Amino acid sequence: MVHFSQRLGEIRYRINQKTVAKWRKRASIIDVPTGPKEPKSTVLSVEEEAVIVAFRRYSLLPLDDCLYALQPTIPHLTRSSLQRCLQRHGIGRLPEVEGDESPKKKFKAYPIGYFHIDIAEVRTEQGKLHMFVAIDRTSKFAFVELHEKATTAVSGGLLRNLIKAVPYKIHTVLTDNGILFTTPGAGGSAVPLIKEAMAAGEIFRAHAFEYACAKADIAHRTTKPKHLWTNGQVERPSRKQPSNASIMRATINSASISPTSSPPTILDDD
Repeated sequence: MVHFSQRLGEIRYRINQKTVAKWRKRASIIDVPTGPKEPKSTVLSVEEEAVIVAFRRYSLLPLDDCLYALQPTIPHLTRSSLQRCLQRHGIGRLPEVEGDESPKKKFKAYPIGYFHIDIAEVRTEQGKLHMFVAIDRTSKFAFVELHEKATTAVSGGLLRNLIKAVPYKIHTVLTDNGILFTTPGAGGSAVPLIKEAMAAGEIFRAHAFEYACAKADIAHRTTKPKHLWTNGQVERPSRKQPSNASIMRATINSASISPTSSPPTILDDD
């Protein structure tokens, strides 16, 4: 190997002496990419990127639909910054995956206004956030909110905000049977009983989410007992996934998302 001074390298190759010094310290002559070793957004925080990736993995919605759903939560999000974020994390293009499982029973056709509501955790170095996602089964209209705590008051407020955001009538919501969405031990939604009590002018105690359903005349359906999750409609609204697709734990820089749950069964109409 020919050795030469930094000054000679600067003259011969018309490069800075610091560049010559850096190159001479390398153990290999293979070219390396320029730019930061760990690319990151200049406009999005780690937490915001975690939310974007979690929502994309959950919803599998196209770019513009993700943008429309996430902008109320991340106002400074633009189409270009969203696209770059998805590309950085390897989900810039939606997967075309055909499952090997036998065909499943198709959903009964519903008019627009049937929403699935689900919740997942977004973990970051700063702590944990709860991401509430609502997607219309028919139109795929998506709505997302982030909260530091997951309480019945938050779930009730989520439904009221969803009603304001959706430009058409919501007639039904489907949730899991957990305490965030229904009264523990009730064996189903108490919305019909709440509506009866309201009509009779009786004094009653009610779950915040169920009360919001009753006030807005929205039917509330839940998963079967001992099934924690919805049928995956929120996670997979429009595309087939591998059989283990609903068992996710993905690292996002210093953040991660989870649920970890088996594919569930829903209580649906015949």
